[in-house]
Amino acid sequence: MTSRESVIDEIRRIAAENGGRAPGWKLFRSETGLSESSWRGRYWARWSDALIDAGFEANERSKAYADGELFEALIRVARKYGHLPTSSEYKLAARDDHDLPSFAAVERLGPRTVFLQKLANFVHENPAFSDVTQFFDGMPVNSARNAATVADTKREAEHDGFVYLIKSGRYYKIGRSNAAGRREREIALQLPEAAKTLHVIRTDDPAGIESYWHTRYADKRKNGEWFDLNQTDVAAFKRRKFM
Repeated sequence: MTSRESVIDEIRRIAAENGGRAPGWKLFRSETGLSESSWRGRYWARWSDALIDAGFEANERSKAYADGELFEALIRVARKYGHLPTSSEYKLAARDDHDLPSFAAVERLGPRTVFLQKLANFVHENPAFSDVTQFFDGMPVNSARNAATVADTKREAEHDGFVYLIKSGRYYKIGRSNAAGRREREIALQLPEAAKTLHVIRTDDPAGIESYWHTRYADKRKNGEWFDLNQTDVAAFKRRKFM
């Protein structure tokens, strides 16, 4: 089995041969012959996380896409699901289709209400995408934003939750909840030492994101959801506001 350290070493080796620039996933695969399963879900949820752990900025966040490319990516995913995709649906599609820009690139279009309005304008101005107008319920462009936002907010509200990091004594617990603070308080009542919530990540995939962090720190697991983390580990968790 490929180890986490060997993947990081290969990233750094390829970067050194590439003028110090971290490799994208496709270049890494062609250079090493390693499959995606050698790292995804085992050590990292995204290639960008592997690059960050190797000491580089994530390439996928630095690549510039024209707005039209991002709109076409959103349309491709919308056609796949039959509706305007939620963030989790887009990320899932991008996980399977490496030609799609990352969701981080899509977010650069602005807040969701803003880029949905831009997408509506793009769709109405391009006859080739006329089939997608149905996702705006046939409403005028200036009203499409509200219709899409209400529908999407309802879908996401049904799934949003939190993954939290709390500390008690020398150990840290990584858990999940559908209500920020409630589960942590319940746990704190059961502990012999005072517990402190260090950070909370909002997510539309609590189970998946909790599993990602448990896998990432699997070698530091002590018991159940408790881990013996260092300050670097804690800092990595606290960098994430939403996943």
